[in-house]
Amino acid sequence: MPANVTQKLITAHLIEGETRPGNEIALRIDQTLTQDATGTLVMLELDAMGLDRARTEISVQYVDHNLLQEDHKNPDDHLFLESACRRFGLWFSRPGNGVSHPLHQERFGVPGKTLAGSDSHTPAAGALGMLALGAGGLEVALAIAGRPLYLEMPEVWGIELRGELPHGVSAKDVILELLRRHDVDGGRGRILEYHGPGVATLSAMDRHVIANMGTELGATSSVFPSDETVRSFLRRQGREDDWLELAADDGAGYDLDETIDLSTLEPLIALPSSPGNVRPVSEVVGEPIYQAYIGSSANPGFRDFAVAARIVEGKTVAPTVSFDVNPTTRGILSALVADGSLASLLASGARLPQVGCNGCIGMGQAPASGRSSLRTVPRNFPGRSGTQDDRVCLVSPETAAASALTGEVTDPRGLSWDEAIEEPELAPMPGLFEEPLEPDRARAVELVEGPNIVPLPTLEPPSDTLSLPILLSVGDDLSTDEILPAGSRVLPFRSNIPEIARFAFADVDPSYHDRALEAREAGGHAIVAGDNYGQGSSREHAALAPRFLGLRLVLAVAFARIHRQNLINFGVVPLRFLDPADGRSLGAGDRLVVEGLRERLRRGEAPRVRCGDREIAVEHSLSPRQIDVLLAGGLIASARSALAERRPS
Repeated sequence: MPANVTQKLITAHLIEGETRPGNEIALRIDQTLTQDATGTLVMLELDAMGLDRARTEISVQYVDHNLLQEDHKNPDDHLFLESACRRFGLWFSRPGNGVSHPLHQERFGVPGKTLAGSDSHTPAAGALGMLALGAGGLEVALAIAGRPLYLEMPEVWGIELRGELPHGVSAKDVILELLRRHDVDGGRGRILEYHGPGVATLSAMDRHVIANMGTELGATSSVFPSDETVRSFLRRQGREDDWLELAADDGAGYDLDETIDLSTLEPLIALPSSPGNVRPVSEVVGEPIYQAYIGSSANPGFRDFAVAARIVEGKTVAPTVSFDVNPTTRGILSALVADGSLASLLASGARLPQVGCNGCIGMGQAPASGRSSLRTVPRNFPGRSGTQDDRVCLVSPETAAASALTGEVTDPRGLSWDEAIEEPELAPMPGLFEEPLEPDRARAVELVEGPNIVPLPTLEPPSDTLSLPILLSVGDDLSTDEILPAGSRVLPFRSNIPEIARFAFADVDPSYHDRALEAREAGGHAIVAGDNYGQGSSREHAALAPRFLGLRLVLAVAFARIHRQNLINFGVVPLRFLDPADGRSLGAGDRLVVEGLRERLRRGEAPRVRCGDREIAVEHSLSPRQIDVLLAGGLIASARSALAERRPS
């Protein structure tokens, strides 16, 4: 039968399972990506498993999130990560090289390969015709150890692109259009595959923008074909030999179909505080702004900065505006210097930090209290910028630059600039990546553990009967940023679970930590949630920190894919309401009694859940493998045993 690109990628890497939507499958992983906000935990997990050496084709550890060096914690962790890469046989990208996703596309991305990353925006690599999947750090650690990645077989959503983008409209507006149509959960359980004549009008980095933010739709991944545009991109990186043509067969079908006529799109803006709160820019023109921010993994390409430079060339940004420009890789920064774009940006009043994620993850560049910030970042969850009452809006580089000049939301179609931007060849700078050591040398490496590196906590399996107070009842679309915030205040403790746990749900209920510790002594606690619980970042700290504090059960209307698996990986039971109205009837202070947890799960049944005299109807949709993991108390112990069995004597 004719196959689409997603089906070809999955079939070529399928180890277990049948490719029916909803069925659990296991995929062979060729490459892994970790970044420093999640990678320290991955390296601790590899050490806990007793891994001898990475068993992937390529595994790369990037340092791009935690670049601020306010004290010893971040630089100590950088040394720990470098030593772990030497010990376990990973590539190491030093601080200042750039953001992981565009760097991986430049340096390591290969069409036809699979990539698992401990960052939810890993699907950006789908721009090159890869199957790239965000996952929790523990799953990525297992992939590094040569184990398959398990997931539910998604539906394949075919999105046909027609036409060509008009003046003032760019790739960011394409993905914002999908978010306008379908909101933040419209892609849940689906892989988005782009096809049609409009694809050829988009550069490889335009495709990166769209694939990156498919995550904000809740999608499992996003996939583009590998065509002559991809070949040209790889040629400019000096890697044309890595190119492989990959396209859907004639007559290939999709589980769902949609069409976007690029020529009809207009500049769009996601208003506070959700990527799905999308409106036309024309409807909010004139809204005063404090900040215009360009960069991040969501708009990381040379063109994204060069077009902003063309718009502001010879002009000065409004005196009330902080114009923050964040080049994403050393190569792109060098190219912006070489063609004069950086000079134009600086002359206009742009502020320039070091190359990295920076304000996107709340590491500096926070906006003023209550003022609007127009950003080309992928997310605008409440407080993610570092300012608690922030008003972050998601826009294209064109809209951000045009608005920086006027000091208010401005439709870029009213401005003119030279649109002939030629993509440069980027210097590879190979010396800035540390290659894996030879195995004999690697085994002699000692991990460099500073005072903030703390061993992983021991987690016990759940008992058959649980009696749990509900400590929190939260609504729909609660993000992992709200479960465990990012930013310079919190992320330096990413390798110290007892300390980072102090921030769990801190912006939802500041009393949670102390109440959870008290409940932990009596057997733990539960959380009740609405739809799409745990959307956003893949950071497994959002599961592990509450588990450390005694979280044993989350009962929700529905879960975001990665966070649900992270809960399972650390022994937290994720159950769903059969009737969402039951969720609205439960609140903090109620007590849930779970009976027959182990026995009923072993039989494939849902446990009994009662609140007082009332029984709550629940379901779990756990696979037999997930049940085994859950009842063992998590993945690490079983992974350690499996690795020991496979290790040569």
